[in-house]
Amino acid sequence: MIEESKPEYRSGIGTDIHRVVEGRKLMLCGVYVPYPAGLAGHSDGDVGLHAVIDALLGASGMGDIGMLFPDTDSKWKNADSKKLLFIVKEQLEEKQWEVVNVDLIIHAEEPKLALVKGQMQRCIAGLLDIDFTAVNVKAKTNEGLGEIGAGQAIAATATALLRKKRKRTL
Repeated sequence: MIEESKPEYRSGIGTDIHRVVEGRKLMLCGVYVPYPAGLAGHSDGDVGLHAVIDALLGASGMGDIGMLFPDTDSKWKNADSKKLLFIVKEQLEEKQWEVVNVDLIIHAEEPKLALVKGQMQRCIAGLLDIDFTAVNVKAKTNEGLGEIGAGQAIAATATALLRKKRKRTL
């Protein structure tokens, strides 16, 4: 007789914020966004992918982005955040976790992101090897309030749901 274990699910939340600075490309969710400024950070400053990474790490109980990719390690200086997410995906697979879905909010007054949200969604889904419909990307302004509303920073908030791969026993 084949017996299947009940699936285990875990959710995680991730956030990130970076200051807008001149002289850098704006990378959001692995996508280059044409804009005259980018985001400060030890890596490429991609707040979208950083929030997703933190949500995945939190759901799996594997710490946070600062533990895995410390800004004190020159190895991660100017790192492509797509590479960081791929490393996390590999670690999730080693621990038998699969991504069920990701929901992400980009908090930015500028630039307007409506035309690139689909690209962001496809990029995240491709990096995680999940269906496009399992990723949702939203963009919100801060209605002119705070550093984000003044255009001085961009932030992101993500949630992720993981499922433990089922074990089948005889």
